[in-house]
Amino acid sequence: MPTYEYQCRNCKKASTHFFRSFSLVQDPVCPHCASSEMERLISRVAVHRGSMSVDDPAFADSFDENDPRALGRLARTMGEESGEELPGEYEEMVRELESGKIPDDDDIGGMDPGDEPPL
Repeated sequence: MPTYEYQCRNCKKASTHFFRSFSLVQDPVCPHCASSEMERLISRVAVHRGSMSVDDPAFADSFDENDPRALGRLARTMGEESGEELPGEYEEMVRELESGKIPDDDDIGGMDPGDEPPL
């Protein structure tokens, strides 16, 4: 079941179009302005690497939540599989966890000592 993203040449708005099969793929009409002048965009691709999923019951048995290195490996895997560009602070936190360092409470969320945490 293919899903394609298009950009309207008329109003410049992007839209996603779902087709029930490849044989049913046709030129779409813009849902914003009804123009038929649509250009197909190159979509981002997600690749599953066959690693253990967080939903897999075996994952819970193999993951030690008290080990910062295990948490760092998990955070790196999740960050890579998200396909999104993550902020530098995320990479810094992952490196610290992978090295075995547990971030201080003062480091979390950029709070200064004595600040009240958000509710």
